[in-house]
Amino acid sequence: MLSDKDRIFLNLYGFDDWGLKAARKRGAWDGTKKFLDKGRDWIIEEVKQSGLRGRGGAGFPTGLKWSFMPKKSDGRPHYLVVNADESEPGTCKDREIMRHDPHLLIEGCLLAAYAMGAHVCYIYIRGEFIRERERLQAAIDEAYDARLIGKNNKHGWDFDLYLHHGAGAYICGEETALLESLEGKKGQPRLKPPFPANMGLYGAPTTVNNVESIAVVPDILRRGAAWFASLGRPNNSGTKLFCISGHVNQPCNVEEEMGIPFRELIERHAGGVRGGWDNLLAVIPGGSSVPCLPASTCENMPMDFDTLRELKSGLGTA
Repeated sequence: MLSDKDRIFLNLYGFDDWGLKAARKRGAWDGTKKFLDKGRDWIIEEVKQSGLRGRGGAGFPTGLKWSFMPKKSDGRPHYLVVNADESEPGTCKDREIMRHDPHLLIEGCLLAAYAMGAHVCYIYIRGEFIRERERLQAAIDEAYDARLIGKNNKHGWDFDLYLHHGAGAYICGEETALLESLEGKKGQPRLKPPFPANMGLYGAPTTVNNVESIAVVPDILRRGAAWFASLGRPNNSGTKLFCISGHVNQPCNVEEEMGIPFRELIERHAGGVRGGWDNLLAVIPGGSSVPCLPASTCENMPMDFDTLRELKSGLGTA
């Protein structure tokens, strides 16, 4: 079980205020300038050493993905795009980050953008997330007013952050379809190669990351890569937000260690299966796009990328 001292999302349930003052009390924006001063290569190496894998479903190593961006500009700008188009039925973890801890995401955007030489970031937010967009925009405005981001900000790296509201198309969860939509075109996946790191948004080098992937970066840098890597299982390190719904007694979102056994996750945080464990027939482990698993395979199943891939399913966005 994840101990409270290792939790990253300290306001997951919105018991505290979402604003800048409260976020700073929880640790946000602490030491950000120091991390930037250590350089891009240091940030990317820390993220690599932490073992962070993308929390959007594919589980690709985040630091490795960042390293694909060109080291030197060829005259084209670099872009960071955050995929907040959380449209997978049964998934609502990124929504909670944007509602209750938006400054973790904003700080993570600055750090990730700097590591990849990007001065601009777009957050592509799901069309139905009306209130979440308002909340996130208010937090972005706070960050601008405090000179944490923007031109000539306190951190010495000019950085602009824009919100783009999608139109509710499920396909725009795919990164290249998202980029097409962001450019004002019909949201359809592109042929790859070329990959976004070479030719992404507006034909420029681009990295697309999930909300949770970006939001955990500040804590990795503050606490150290070794701390994050010590949580979870080998090759599946860190914490993870799990969305638990269906026939359980207490549906919830919860932050836990990667690799927690499925039954422990359900009984510890969701009050167990309604009517008892014998009532369970099947599990959808990562949102409705991944194959169901029979209950017989799930009891002691570690909830991580590699185990679920071996079972011919997937962790998805949990």
